[in-house]
Amino acid sequence: MSSTHIPRIIHYCWFGRGAKPQLFIKCMRSWQKHLNGYQLIEWNEDSFDIQSNPYVKEAYAARKYAFVSDYVRLHALYHHGGIYMDTDVEVVKPLDRFLDHEAFSGFEDGHFLQSGTMGAAKGHPWIGELLLDYDKRRFLRKDGSYDTTTNTAVISRTCEKHGLLLNGEYQVLANGVTFYPRTYFSPYDYINGASFITSDSYTIHHFAQSWLPAHVRMRSTLKRMASRLVGPKLIAKMRDML
Repeated sequence: MSSTHIPRIIHYCWFGRGAKPQLFIKCMRSWQKHLNGYQLIEWNEDSFDIQSNPYVKEAYAARKYAFVSDYVRLHALYHHGGIYMDTDVEVVKPLDRFLDHEAFSGFEDGHFLQSGTMGAAKGHPWIGELLLDYDKRRFLRKDGSYDTTTNTAVISRTCEKHGLLLNGEYQVLANGVTFYPRTYFSPYDYINGASFITSDSYTIHHFAQSWLPAHVRMRSTLKRMASRLVGPKLIAKMRDML
């Protein structure tokens, strides 16, 4: 049974037992500054049973922890309610206004949803539907390769079936989920380094991109550096070169 409001809980994942980087520490400080009165829950190997789902078990065995968190964030929101944030998400304004929603998320750009900041009441059917989808999925394909389909692609397709227009605009679906433009939760273009921060921005996803191959991360880094130095014209040239 779904509750009608989002509790003051912040969920985040840290699997692999590695040391937390400086970016996470910076982001955590912003949570502590702006999210007074929220309970913080870390999901890791001690608080979640890795063996409980085949997809998670295979992703963990492959040391692809970002894909483990794709499932665990949904598990946390469905069973506890609250707001999930990636560990590379910086909070710049209090999130209290979103607690009145049944569930919420936002766009990553003009066509796809983001999942770095998302919230839901306990037992919300939208989260339940996304969670159930993992029961029929495997991370390890029959040919031995990994299914690295991003959760943003899966969530976007699922929401489109419920009437979401993938146009980057504010929308409320019949299932009670509210979606915001990218300026609210994902105002940073990690591909080209552009900023869309406005007075409507509440979180900034810095996109550590730990799930991507090293050469792809390097390509994004080069684009960001070029954008800061000389702007979008060189970006276009680099895109052709890369």
